Amino acid sequence: MRELIKTAGLVLEGEIVQRLQEVNPKTYIGTGKVREAQALLASINENLERRDGGVTSSGCRTVVFDAELTPGQQKALENAFNRRVIENDFLAGADDDTVVKVVDRTALILDIFAQHARTREGKLQVDLALHEYRKPRLTRMWTHLERQSGSGGVGLRGPGETQLEVDKRILRDRILVLKEKIDMVQKQRDLHRRGRKRGGLPVLALVGYTNAGKSTLLNCLTKAGILAEDILFATLDPTTRRVKLPGYKTHPEVLLTDTVGFIQKLPTQLVAAFRATLEEVKEADVLENSVTSVLGEIGAGDKPIVRVFNKLDLLDTEDAEALKFEAAVADDYSVGISCVTGEGLGDFVAVVEDALSGLLVPVELEIPYSFGNEINHIHEVGSIEVIDYREKGTFISCLIPRSLAMKLQQYSVKASGHEDERRKNDKNEIDWVALGKGRHERKLQ
Repeated sequence: MRELIKTAGLVLEGEIVQRLQEVNPKTYIGTGKVREAQALLASINENLERRDGGVTSSGCRTVVFDAELTPGQQKALENAFNRRVIENDFLAGADDDTVVKVVDRTALILDIFAQHARTREGKLQVDLALHEYRKPRLTRMWTHLERQSGSGGVGLRGPGETQLEVDKRILRDRILVLKEKIDMVQKQRDLHRRGRKRGGLPVLALVGYTNAGKSTLLNCLTKAGILAEDILFATLDPTTRRVKLPGYKTHPEVLLTDTVGFIQKLPTQLVAAFRATLEEVKEADVLENSVTSVLGEIGAGDKPIVRVFNKLDLLDTEDAEALKFEAAVADDYSVGISCVTGEGLGDFVAVVEDALSGLLVPVELEIPYSFGNEINHIHEVGSIEVIDYREKGTFISCLIPRSLAMKLQQYSVKASGHEDERRKNDKNEIDWVALGKGRHERKLQ
């Protein structure tokens, strides 16, 4: 939460902690804690005024809760913190320097996302999440507005729509428009994914907590120039790069995708709004540094996972070696690395290769010389073990993705009859088909 507050551009002036067995339905925290928060606000503002030498300033005007508040709780808390302002005929939520605003965890994260959205897709997704969040909170924003007069002549004027009703209708219409635009973005992404699938290259998705070093790893391996800062949620839009990993034998090239970072108690509005972005994770062949609960939500929980322990450079030598050893002896695919120094990247490539090995199938092909492009494709996405130039074409024994194996099935040595001929010539081979036919014939007699 401290990092979120810093990333949002706020300055932390004080903290209050309360352990609750059950939440207060009206104010979330207990009434005693509300009074304690009011006293802390007053004390902080006095200190700020003294520190500024008596110069008039807005002081501390934001209270952030590390929880998701209901609209009613948020309104009750703002009323409590703004009692003096309300008594002077101002309203909580008004645009005034003296008003204290209550912000919950979801609103804080949405504000950070709004600051970092750069692309059209990112802005659409953040806009949708913001509108979904504001929808149940409109009541407290428009209670000061009078009713609009209805149209018509004398005696026909009704109370008309309240400003609240008008705003709710506008908000609903805007949400529908945003969802339609995001659906179009998702269709475009589906086209890109199908194109990548036809290419046959495996896809590695970098998934994990925000500020874990995903963008730094992508930059380290691809020199992509992606924004990588020591702040939360620096990346909102997925970035995919084609990369040739050094020392990679099984797959000469792979597609590496950077994704939006995760965080504890990720707001549900964000999971829904960023579903188009998170679909990139669902289509990946291997996930790195995964967050299993959200991955299960989007249907990506069954993917092979490589656990990457980044930032070894922040540990002393002894602890770094212990972590690398622990990762090496783990039952799953784990590796310790440092994207800054490059330590452990060779082990990282080997572990990813092991995770991808199950995606390849062994095949034996005899490809006519006139179809040299197929051989080039095998070189790009697979691993050739044996190559031999024969009378009718090029014989290749290789490991390739299953999709490519199905495409090249017509060139299979087994399909062309060579395998059947080899079995007939092998005297030790039992002809189970013939033996089965013999048994059936005896039964019929």
